[in-house]
Amino acid sequence: MQPHTPAVRALAPGPAPVEYAVAVDRYLAGASLGAASRRVYRISLTSWAWPLVGRRPPPGPRRRGAMPPVVPLALLDRAGTPASLAAAVADRAAAADVRTVNRELSALRSAAGWWQEQGWISSDPTAGIRHVAGVAAPLPPLTGDQVTGLFGVTASLREQAFWRVLYDTTRSADGILRLDAGHLDLHGHRARTGAPGAWLQWGTGTSQLLGWLLAGRRFGPVFLTERKAPANAVAADICPVTGRARMSYRRAAEIFTVVTRPLDPAGQGWTLHQLRRARLAAGLAQAD
Repeated sequence: MQPHTPAVRALAPGPAPVEYAVAVDRYLAGASLGAASRRVYRISLTSWAWPLVGRRPPPGPRRRGAMPPVVPLALLDRAGTPASLAAAVADRAAAADVRTVNRELSALRSAAGWWQEQGWISSDPTAGIRHVAGVAAPLPPLTGDQVTGLFGVTASLREQAFWRVLYDTTRSADGILRLDAGHLDLHGHRARTGAPGAWLQWGTGTSQLLGWLLAGRRFGPVFLTERKAPANAVAADICPVTGRARMSYRRAAEIFTVVTRPLDPAGQGWTLHQLRRARLAAGLAQAD
C-alpha cells in the first residue's frame, strides 16, 4: 500500500517561486494535512534538497536542525535530476526501512506533481522512480559482546535507562516510551502495563538507573525530551513538573542509531529492535 497523498488546492496565488524551499512552503500551505503530518512532510521534502545538488543529507538527529542547501527550483527540470534522485532513493533504502523511504518519495512525488500543475516545473523528476518493493530483511539481534559494548558507551542517563528497560523486558520500544512515573514500582523492579495484573520486570541495576533519572518525580512520562512540550501536545504526554514532552519513538531510534554507529562494523548503527531481540536470542542460545 502506498503512502497517503494529501489533497492540495488547485492553484497557488502569487508568482512562481525561484527556490525549492519556497516551493515547499507554498505546497504545504495548501495541503490538507494535520500539524504532525505537515511536520513529517516538511522534513521529508527538505531532505531532498541535498540530493538535488549532489550531496547527502546529514545522518540521524543532525538532519533535523541542519540548514539545507539553497536549491533553484529549476533544477527539478534538469536532465540528470531523475537519475540523481533514483540514486538517492537507493542510498536511503540502505539505511532506512522500506516504509520511511516510500513515504519520503511519495512526499516529493506529490509536491512535484502539484508544482507541475502550477507551471513552476515542466516535468515530474520522480516519474520513473518506483517505490521500494518488499519488506526489508530483519537485522540480526545484537550479540552478548555487542550488548556489553553498548552499555559501556558514554550516553545520557535517559538513554541508558531506556535501553536497559528495553533489553530486560524485551517489550516494544514504543510501549516502554508510554510508561509514566506512576506506573513504576522501583522497589519491586517492575512497572504496571495496560492489562490488569500485568507487570514489566527488570533487574536491580535498571531500577537504580530509573531512580536516578526520575530523581523523585512521581508524575508524567518517564522518558522526556530535552525541550519544552509544543503548544499542541497532548496533556498526558507532558511532564507537569518540567513541562517537557514524552520522547517519541522516532527520536529514540535516531539517537540509538547515531550512538551505536561507531560500534557497528558496517558503520551504519544498530536498531532498537536489534537490542530488544538480543535478550531473547541469548535465552534461546542458553536453552540449546
